[in-house]
Amino acid sequence: MDIILITTIIASLFLLIGAAEPLASRLRLPYAVIIACLGILVGVAATFFLRTELTDALNPVATAILALPIRSNVFLYVFLPTLVFQVTLGLNLRRMVDDWVPILVLAVVAVFVATFVVGYALAFASALTLSAALLVGAIVSTTDPSAVVSIFRSISAPRRLARIIEGESLLNDAAAIALAALFMEYVKAGVPDPSVQGALAQFPILLVGGVVVGWIAARVAIWVMALFARYEMAVVSVSIALPYLAYIIAEQSVGASGVIAVVVAAMTLQLAGSGQLPPATWQNLREVWDLLAHWAGALIFILAALLIPRMLETVQLLDLGLIIVVVLAAIAARAIILYGLLPLLTLLRLSPMVERPYRVAILWGGLRGAVTLSLALAVTESSLIPADVKRQVAVLATGFVLFTLLVQGTTLRWVIRWLGLDKLSPLDNALYNQVIAVALQTVREDLAKVTENYELTKETVRSEAKRFGERLELAVKSAEVDTEILDRDRVTLGLIALASAERDTILARFRDRTISSTLSDRMLSGADALIEGARFGGRTGYKKMASRSLGFSPWLRPAIFLHNRLRFSIPLAQITATRFGLLLAQRLILRDLHGFIDGRIRRIHGRRVAEVLHEMLDRRIEQVKQALDGLRLQYPGYAEEMERRFIHRTALRLEEREYDTLLEDGLIGEEVHNALTLDVASRRDRAEATPLLDLTLQKAELVRQFPLFSDMDEAVLNRMARGLVTRYVNPGERILNRDGVSRNVYFVASGAVELDVAGQSWRLGRGEMFGQMGVLMRNPQRAEVRAIAPSTLLVLDEGRFLRLLKRSKVVQSAVRESAVRRGIPTEQLMADIDAAS
Repeated sequence: MDIILITTIIASLFLLIGAAEPLASRLRLPYAVIIACLGILVGVAATFFLRTELTDALNPVATAILALPIRSNVFLYVFLPTLVFQVTLGLNLRRMVDDWVPILVLAVVAVFVATFVVGYALAFASALTLSAALLVGAIVSTTDPSAVVSIFRSISAPRRLARIIEGESLLNDAAAIALAALFMEYVKAGVPDPSVQGALAQFPILLVGGVVVGWIAARVAIWVMALFARYEMAVVSVSIALPYLAYIIAEQSVGASGVIAVVVAAMTLQLAGSGQLPPATWQNLREVWDLLAHWAGALIFILAALLIPRMLETVQLLDLGLIIVVVLAAIAARAIILYGLLPLLTLLRLSPMVERPYRVAILWGGLRGAVTLSLALAVTESSLIPADVKRQVAVLATGFVLFTLLVQGTTLRWVIRWLGLDKLSPLDNALYNQVIAVALQTVREDLAKVTENYELTKETVRSEAKRFGERLELAVKSAEVDTEILDRDRVTLGLIALASAERDTILARFRDRTISSTLSDRMLSGADALIEGARFGGRTGYKKMASRSLGFSPWLRPAIFLHNRLRFSIPLAQITATRFGLLLAQRLILRDLHGFIDGRIRRIHGRRVAEVLHEMLDRRIEQVKQALDGLRLQYPGYAEEMERRFIHRTALRLEEREYDTLLEDGLIGEEVHNALTLDVASRRDRAEATPLLDLTLQKAELVRQFPLFSDMDEAVLNRMARGLVTRYVNPGERILNRDGVSRNVYFVASGAVELDVAGQSWRLGRGEMFGQMGVLMRNPQRAEVRAIAPSTLLVLDEGRFLRLLKRSKVVQSAVRESAVRRGIPTEQLMADIDAAS
């Protein structure tokens, strides 16, 4: 085929892509529907001009369009990795980790349910064998991730629900492709009734193999990117190679799921790679992938739609009835998930409650497209599959795609409007009117100053001022009608706005390189959690998420185990260093938010709400300060080093900004500017490196600061420090249970715990101990101890504590004071001490 003709066709397809988005906006239809319709029109037009006798002038173009080398491998190996990689790269993975159970269950279970419901219904209603019917079921069980994402953004669905459905729609492609490949093998082998157990047994192999390949490929790519970190184009080029190599290796070399490999590679790159790259490079990498995915998504739909006229050439009247069977069975399978499995997950507290309107929107919004058509095309290309089966699969899959696009896609917005999902709630509507009134008042003041500066004609100014004043008066009246918003609701709206401002501030600090990519990702996830907590739980939900952000990492326990048992301290040191950085950055971000409350929230929600938010923000700042103080006490000197590096990074940012200003003012040239920025970049690389944290040295230093150990000599103190085990506890975590048996004594290194004995409570802070009475009196524990703040405890076993007690008069005195406070006779206690010694 002539290369000039192919280039012309491809350029024309890009013109269609450019026209599709504004056309979809104007017609208020999903973008996927418009792009597919354009592809169908091109295919129909090419067929018409090739067969008509009206003119032969367009025959070369029509022949070239219909002869485009569109094969299933083009979709699966060229376009699919791009789409899956970009969608995964754009997901909030740290927040999705909280919902991995419903996402995985829905992704896997939904595909199996759809496959078998459609398959058995089709086998009952047609002459297809069960294996061929199940093949059709697997092909039509895929959903289009980009379509699902756009649907949920258009209806402003709750973020957690949107994350679950987006994650499910992404992963179910992998399950569907794996099942389709499996049942295709059964059809090729002529197995009419495949074993369900066999299908289920092979799925874990596909899954685990894909995970391993994706993770290894991403780790290698991240290592290479770190070497090329200063060369932005090189980094982006490596990222483009990553999904394709992962997909090909998984599919061709390992026999695993290529989609799963791409998903895991993107997840690994997002979680581990962002911290290895400069913020500007990471941002540009994301933008390149957004553009690539936009083109790939549009081309895959157009090229797949070009096949539709060809695949429907042999359609028969009986096929229409079978298409209706497939449609009804697919909708029924989706309903089983939405009205059966989702409520069960909600009862088990594994998934948020999904209200009826959202279930209907999800049920009707399951658009199918290019992946379904490409899998059907792969069936038609196989020479080992009987011709009648190929025809039936092609017609049924194509007819089903047309139904989802032309019926569901075109009516989806009407369904959303009918369900009321496109309307603001009464509370949001009231806020809407108030925001307009406040904004217009500000605009009027600024407009008056601008018109004075421009010295415009007074008559024109007066006329426009009158029109603007009428709009302002109408907005104020609308706002006054809605003044009955409860203070509780105003606080909730203020907290949502405050958390959103926190998110924007984090992004700004990331862009100016005050905080690293790794820290910004963690903090953005925390800000998203604050928004959700405030939206669904008000003040209580916000406080809960704020406390959670100060908790310890879930990887802390394994890291402590490695440190205590295997003397491998690197993971614990990294987690501790990250916690230092998070707390320092959080303190910086939170202090900036007071201005937002006074400048924005006070004007919309009033003085009382602003005061409440100031109090809550001050409380968060104080909690962060306490956590930082605890770390400073626990790791003397290390916090100071972290703060020095923070100041150094800030100074480098200001220095680089000054060089940029000099370049813009023309005071220095490009050569000098490049030399200066390269010098700053090299110094920044050194400043970005996290200082090493020697936990053994830090623990010995910490023990020296305990007043209880003040009378011990250096050798004994160092020996005891090696015997202490560090334990981290979150607020609310129970440390000792009443009537339990404990043979350990605990020393509070930082934080605070509450001791409850016989209805009386004591709070213990840094430098105090508990658990000693149970060890000395050898009775079941009569006290219950729980943490009331993020705390670090040093744990000493019974034998070492008794030896310490024998040597230290200070510890003996502390034990007596504790006994007196709890009403235990000191004579009995001394006897117990002597017996224990």
